[in-house]
Amino acid sequence: MQRAGSAPRTVVILFGGRSSEHGISCVTAAGVLRAIDRSMFNVILVGMTPQGATVLMREDDLADYRLEAGALPEVRDNGTRVLWPASTQTQTLTVIEQSGTLRSLGHVDAVLPMLHGPYGEDGTVQGMLDLVDMPYVGSGVLGSALCMDKHMVKTVLADAGIAVAPWRTVTQEQVAADPYLVERLDAGLSYPLFVKPARAGSSVGVSRVTEAAQIPAALETAFAEDRTVLIESGVTGREVEIAVLEGHGEQPTRTSTVIGEIVFSGREFYDFEAKYLGAAGVDLALPADVTEAEYAAIRDAAVRAFEVTQCAGHSRIDFFLTSDGPVLNEINTLPGFTPISMYPRLWEESGMSYTNLITELIELAIEKRPAY
Repeated sequence: MQRAGSAPRTVVILFGGRSSEHGISCVTAAGVLRAIDRSMFNVILVGMTPQGATVLMREDDLADYRLEAGALPEVRDNGTRVLWPASTQTQTLTVIEQSGTLRSLGHVDAVLPMLHGPYGEDGTVQGMLDLVDMPYVGSGVLGSALCMDKHMVKTVLADAGIAVAPWRTVTQEQVAADPYLVERLDAGLSYPLFVKPARAGSSVGVSRVTEAAQIPAALETAFAEDRTVLIESGVTGREVEIAVLEGHGEQPTRTSTVIGEIVFSGREFYDFEAKYLGAAGVDLALPADVTEAEYAAIRDAAVRAFEVTQCAGHSRIDFFLTSDGPVLNEINTLPGFTPISMYPRLWEESGMSYTNLITELIELAIEKRPAY
């Protein structure tokens, strides 16, 4: 941890990106920027355009970033280009100005990726930073890639004895080769089904299906996000979430002391509009009303899942709490991180403020690297 009186560290907040969650990433970055402890950290803002260009941003650029239906923010190409370190011998960033001149941005202590979805949450950016030994917040290549792929992570979790919903996986190529395959996709599964892209987040591309006739349209929606799609049985249970945080040194993995619950009051499932745009029909209960035994079962399953999948830093892990115990739904290695998102709210309920949580994550990143 940084000693009192020492010079502030320099942190890059990296946001935007190439995924359909670009706008959410921008809003997350704005929230972090407002809350980060400026006595401890200097901040460099690096935005990634939807085309993958990394541009240097100003704080004023993020001032109006907010969640608003039909008007989510976007990183615009301003003509600058941020260059990452050329080798492991330096942690210095450079910017190419619009004029073409090069300017050093100085030494960087850590990167805080806020890139939700593909090309940011899936190990791609993590691999780039590992190549030059640049510390960053969150899971490494393997943990990020594994948890981003819903089929692969469910396979690993099930092998470890962690309960997951029954599912099957299908690709665009398989459907194209055998059009009648669609008629058999629900075999052995229980309605309602959830059809979802294998590698997308924030419920993008997810459909709830109550009869076989709805499957083709649901597949089309999911295939727009990924060439691989999961068809999952619906699970009867309460939808609950717990926050996980890596321990310092040899300390054990930590979890929030409370869990949150998604309570449905008219909406069929927790979709993008409900998560981020305040759509009606969903309420959040925080803390959720659970017994000590139920909390312990969720906590223990979350810690085991975090460690089995080689996560690092932080994750939000979602469960269905059934009469037979918790069934793991999803591991989010880069959870929603706006001030109203469940992950920071769970820690606030556990006694750690949003600002202190940001500090904790950055210090963990600096302390734990290199990690893979």
